[in-house]
Amino acid sequence: MIQFGAFEFLFAVKGSGLSEEEVYRRRVERVARLREAGIEPYGFRFLEGRLAVSEVRGLIDAGREEEVRVAGRVYALRLHGKTTFLDIGDQSGKLQLCVVRDVVGQQPYKLVKKLDAGDILGAEGKCGRTRTGEPTVFVERFWLLSKALLPPPEKWHGLRDVELRYRRRYVDLFANPDVRDKFILRSRIVWEVRRILQEQGYIEVETPIMQPLPGGAEAKPFVTHHNALDCDLFLRIAPELYLKRLLVGGLERVFEVGRVFRNEGLSPRHNPEFTMLEAYLAFGDYTDMMRLTEKVLSEVAQQVLGSTKVTYKGRELDFEPPFERVGYTELFRQKFGFDVWDEEKVRKAAERYEIEADWHWDRVDKLFDVVAEEELWGPLFVLDHPVEMSPLAKRKKNDRRLVERFELFVGGMEVANAFTELNDPEEQRARFEEQARRTGGRVDRDFLRALAYAMPPAGGLGIGIDRLVMILLDLPTIRDAILFPTLRPKE
Repeated sequence: MIQFGAFEFLFAVKGSGLSEEEVYRRRVERVARLREAGIEPYGFRFLEGRLAVSEVRGLIDAGREEEVRVAGRVYALRLHGKTTFLDIGDQSGKLQLCVVRDVVGQQPYKLVKKLDAGDILGAEGKCGRTRTGEPTVFVERFWLLSKALLPPPEKWHGLRDVELRYRRRYVDLFANPDVRDKFILRSRIVWEVRRILQEQGYIEVETPIMQPLPGGAEAKPFVTHHNALDCDLFLRIAPELYLKRLLVGGLERVFEVGRVFRNEGLSPRHNPEFTMLEAYLAFGDYTDMMRLTEKVLSEVAQQVLGSTKVTYKGRELDFEPPFERVGYTELFRQKFGFDVWDEEKVRKAAERYEIEADWHWDRVDKLFDVVAEEELWGPLFVLDHPVEMSPLAKRKKNDRRLVERFELFVGGMEVANAFTELNDPEEQRARFEEQARRTGGRVDRDFLRALAYAMPPAGGLGIGIDRLVMILLDLPTIRDAILFPTLRPKE
């Protein structure tokens, strides 16, 4: 039992007009008074025998009135003279505590009356129901486990300011259980993706995040400097070239789920730091990757949400295979009325859409994005892109202008990208050199050396995890799918 000495509490009352700094200062003073009274508000290790709130509620529902230990954040306090009711919550739910002065003792009861919403409390006692049927733990002993120095959002309605929610995600999570539940589901989505790939015989690997050359995609990288080696390194824009090195080494089915970094703009569907799945299959091609994509998306939706049908932005999406397929150049012609190879018409269309680009194929790509964002609801595989837009993909046998590539569009966004991988070292060298002439970049000669040892024919796949989470959980922006999205520093 906690022993108490004589001490006073200094309160910051909600609605008093006190600043956050003043509330903090006063609560720090309160902590000092607690310590003077022999109470350490952050020191007790309340671990052994603790049950989750959901487990306690399960016992109560089963009619088992047992002695239990619980802990959680205080959400509300209701004082009724010699009896206080508290609502506490942990990750699994909320539960009522009933603290009676004559049970816990007069001195400890003084602390109960001085608790604040936001404090973390541990308690033990018999579980059961009140006369009104409310699941409750009737407290016999309790412990202040962590004192909140800042008040939670008023009345637990959560943070209203959207940017403040992202900046203070730690508050957003405990103040808005639905937000916390979304991120628990995100974790389940990633777990299911891993499970499916592992069941297909893929092994999970880790490749460098800091790389001497950025490769695997066209994007502006973040640059850092390694002091000991005295050289610049780049945060990876894709793990692709390292995963292909593993194919050369004889690992025939590999995948990685990890962060990639692109030093570009922010938007409702772009964050400079995001999570990507990449998977590679030796002796496969892009049709194998289509089947894998269909399997991953349909099974994840079924396992996590209970159905292959989901609602996104008020419209239905059905991930039941097979997904619709259409050719890139055919779709472009349908939407614009001319071919991707007509440079003059592409240039004029780009001017009409106010697209800035110096290279013909950049204009084509950006024009297509205009169509994709507005009209491609999907799930839809867009197949067989011009070779100039896909320097790492293998040409089609029946049309050397195109490569075996697909992009998967869902809800107006590109969610996946895949190739039949180019494994001809000399053709890859020529494409890299052309890309370097155009962009001013460097050729990854170590990757070319790896290809020279012979990489088996292969299919490769990339899926944007954050966008997949957005769609499955019907989130309006990618920042709602990322625990700590990139924001401009305030200080």
